[in-house]
Amino acid sequence: MKKYSFLIGFALVMSLTACSSNDSIKSADSASSIEASGDGNLTDQGKVMHLNAEQFKTLVWDYSKNADNWIFKGDLPVIIDFYADWCRPCKMVAPIMDELAAEYKGKIRVYKIDTDKEKELAQTFNIRSIPAVLFIPVEGKPQMSVGALPKPTFVTAIKDVLMVKE
Repeated sequence: MKKYSFLIGFALVMSLTACSSNDSIKSADSASSIEASGDGNLTDQGKVMHLNAEQFKTLVWDYSKNADNWIFKGDLPVIIDFYADWCRPCKMVAPIMDELAAEYKGKIRVYKIDTDKEKELAQTFNIRSIPAVLFIPVEGKPQMSVGALPKPTFVTAIKDVLMVKE
């Protein structure tokens, strides 16, 4: 009996921390954001900004020209939250991303990419489960985290991955 209780508990925890890509459930809810302008102007630092594929290519990495070579285009470290509106764990991460964007204003940028709308980007990063969060330092390779993590874990990742030189 204890074995079954453990398995049920484990399955519950896993279902709360990550969503598999699934188009069957949609929600009208969406996370708060500031849209990045078409020319890539980021005047609203301190806010989470939604990106589409073209903006991503301009602001982060042009994977169509440099598919085999990571060349980061940004001037500040970046966190990218890959999400979907129907994903409950993604909704749990959204306010944390808002807080991090405000707290680290001028030090990092926080972007969101809707995996339902930007399937090409999701495929580029092999996103199979969401929320998936990509940490991109100014120098070095990006690192991916999957699942709804608590804020202290994100803060540690910011310090250890994004702000290594500071």
